[in-house]
Amino acid sequence: MDYKKAGVDIEAGYKSVELMKKHVQATMRPEVLGGIGGFAGAFDLSAIKNMEEPILLSGTDGCGTKVKLAFVMDKHDTIGIDAVAMCVNDIACSGGEPLFFLDYIACGKNYPEKIATIVKGVAEGCIQSECALVGGETAEHPGLMEEDEYDLAGFAVGVVDKKDLINGSDMKPGDVLIGMASSGVHSNGFSLVRKVFEMTKESLDTYYDELGKTLGEALLAPTRIYVKALKAVKNAGVKVKGCSHITGGGFYENIPRMLPDGVRAVVKKDSYEVPAIFKLLQKTGDIEEQMMYNTYNMGIGMVVAVDPADVEKTMAAMKEAGDTPYIIGQIEAGEKGVTLC
Repeated sequence: MDYKKAGVDIEAGYKSVELMKKHVQATMRPEVLGGIGGFAGAFDLSAIKNMEEPILLSGTDGCGTKVKLAFVMDKHDTIGIDAVAMCVNDIACSGGEPLFFLDYIACGKNYPEKIATIVKGVAEGCIQSECALVGGETAEHPGLMEEDEYDLAGFAVGVVDKKDLINGSDMKPGDVLIGMASSGVHSNGFSLVRKVFEMTKESLDTYYDELGKTLGEALLAPTRIYVKALKAVKNAGVKVKGCSHITGGGFYENIPRMLPDGVRAVVKKDSYEVPAIFKLLQKTGDIEEQMMYNTYNMGIGMVVAVDPADVEKTMAAMKEAGDTPYIIGQIEAGEKGVTLC
């Protein structure tokens, strides 16, 4: 008896590392010390000495049951973007710059090429958010997971100068809400998605005219990363008063998280076109509208609150960064919460 016969292939692990090295290398920043293979990722923080009061930020998340679609479609090169996005978008919400990311892949069996493909997606997410992939872990769990299955999670660390921290403290009635378009369902609510649609290759390969693509392509579209857009807004000299990453819990749970007491967010549902994937999901599953807005991003992945005088400058910066912004509402006096009208 040996470790391989017990279900853990050490040699496959070595091969995975070799195959993923080029993807990891593409994410490197000057502050990264050493390379892949060490016991800990090392990152030089000398640059933060230029900040008056540097604050470290952190975020951790996974992709949820969206990985089930990757299994069925046998497509593993984008799910890593989701894992990175869910972490770095949260850091960006506080006004921070993501510095580095680490991933954790648990699998039933280590197929080196598949693992390297997953990490390729993680690296792409890091490139999009300009953070370094400084380490990670791949662990075989024979007997706990099916051989063809895996789960993916990770965490990111970022930094912000205290004076630039976005905390909603100076938000006031009259401030304008600007939402940036999502790329689709992102990485939330897939337990409901999988109840509405059949999770078969045939079902996911079905082309829908209203989507302009197959169902699987629409659902597996990776989470939009908003780091560059928010950085562009900051560089434009705009003070973002509040910021909300629209993840699980949709509008109703996430928008109030950026609000101080005494103000309420009013969102106009007709201020932008809800993407076809959400309309198809709602119709097929006979889901109430309130539940849709309490589960999904409904086409808006990030919301910021800014002074009315900064709206034009904010939207121009977002567009320049490649995102699509909409004026979706305003801040009003009232009980903390959100009203959709």
